[in-house]
Amino acid sequence: MTYGLLARVVRSGFVEGEHRGTAVALDPAGAVVAAVGDVTAPIFPRSSNKPMQAVAMLRAGLRLDGHLLALAASSHSGERYHQDGVARVLGAAGLTVDALRNTADLPLDEVDRLAWQVAGRAPTAQAQNCSGKHAAMLATCAENDWPLDTYLDPVHPLQTTIAATVADLAGEAVAATGVDGCGAPVLAISTVGLARAFARISTAPAGTPEARVADAVRTHPEWLGGTGRDVTAVLRAVPGLVAKDGAEAVYAAALPDGRAVAVKVADGSDRARVQTLVALLRRLGVEDGADGVDGAALDALAHVPVLGHGREVGVVEVAF
Repeated sequence: MTYGLLARVVRSGFVEGEHRGTAVALDPAGAVVAAVGDVTAPIFPRSSNKPMQAVAMLRAGLRLDGHLLALAASSHSGERYHQDGVARVLGAAGLTVDALRNTADLPLDEVDRLAWQVAGRAPTAQAQNCSGKHAAMLATCAENDWPLDTYLDPVHPLQTTIAATVADLAGEAVAATGVDGCGAPVLAISTVGLARAFARISTAPAGTPEARVADAVRTHPEWLGGTGRDVTAVLRAVPGLVAKDGAEAVYAAALPDGRAVAVKVADGSDRARVQTLVALLRRLGVEDGADGVDGAALDALAHVPVLGHGREVGVVEVAF
């Protein structure tokens, strides 16, 4: 893997560190207009795969739309409404939260997480950020009479369906299969393949599974992320955008006309991924005020200060 320089950590005018990785921007025709590093090498997109997984489940007959479909594509914060939504998805399929096989965790939301800790509550699968996806996976299995207990097995009909859909949307073969943090299979594709997949979802004809996922994400960003989450803020700042963050510093997004970006920071540091995403969107012509874009919100997300004695003495700045 050949990584390029994405961002520099500048403290008091001195370059203290660097973040390297891969990043790509595509025009509406799918041509590369900007690239850093080897964007054809495979990466694990982690949770940036979730919109593609949601498309696969709709293709397999999953009956979800609106905010619950956004939840199926989410890495939610574990807020009360997220957890209630998970229970609703399962209940509609005749299942309970006991069917979930994702890793137990506390909510991501800081307020809810602290409340759980103060109350001495144990981690649960329902509170974990991937439970929306897992609930949808179980609902898809119930719809098709597929086995429930083994739905995380890579050779399960659900997972082979998802793998085929990811390959279709990315326009390339899945390069590797691993185990994601939640226990589900995670599929490796290239950075440029990830951008292509988001472009496919964002430009799909109305009523298709891809368009249904895009509509859900655009309309219900708080269900995709949650209070205080940057992915929620990005979606609100750029009307029509489809975006999804992923662990180990992955981000992908696409506009309604097919312009798309994808980012992978090699060291997994989140502090360089949003700046890179915003810089690529700017490179593609996302301008303040145009089509309702909130440029001030984007700039705020892209500003990551370096602190010294509690005050700002530098920034993490985009290097390309």
